Amino acid sequence: MKLVAVTSCPTGIAHSQMAAENLEQTAARLGHEIHVEIQGAMGAENELSAPQIAAADAAIIAADTAVSPDRFEDLPLVKAPVKDAVNDPEGLIRRAEAAAEGGTVAGDGESNAATADTRSEGPDAAERAEPERVGGDPRKGLFARLRRLLS
Repeated sequence: MKLVAVTSCPTGIAHSQMAAENLEQTAARLGHEIHVEIQGAMGAENELSAPQIAAADAAIIAADTAVSPDRFEDLPLVKAPVKDAVNDPEGLIRRAEAAAEGGTVAGDGESNAATADTRSEGPDAAERAEPERVGGDPRKGLFARLRRLLS
């Protein structure tokens, strides 16, 4: 099976490289061909070409930053945090295999589960669903920390 993957972490110094290396080694051990693009502090390394993406059976995005899935719109796609590619690369590759065999798109669970729930429950489900929270914990923001420091 031919796979393509993108790894990315916020700093782009260590985790994205470790994830890429683990995915490459695990794919080779399982008998798959994989091309991994690393997005980090130095930009994109080993950038995936259009022919590589077109020849792939499935795609993996292991990232803690925003990675555009547009390039992989015709492929079964598995999305996960970069730690999954570091700690459990075989699990990610197995999910990509299952997605390729079923022709489905598999995600990290939260976003796709919410989407699947709203589709299956009818038109009122979208109104009941909680809006997606943007940003992190407000208590950890710069102004909140400054306010605690100065009070």
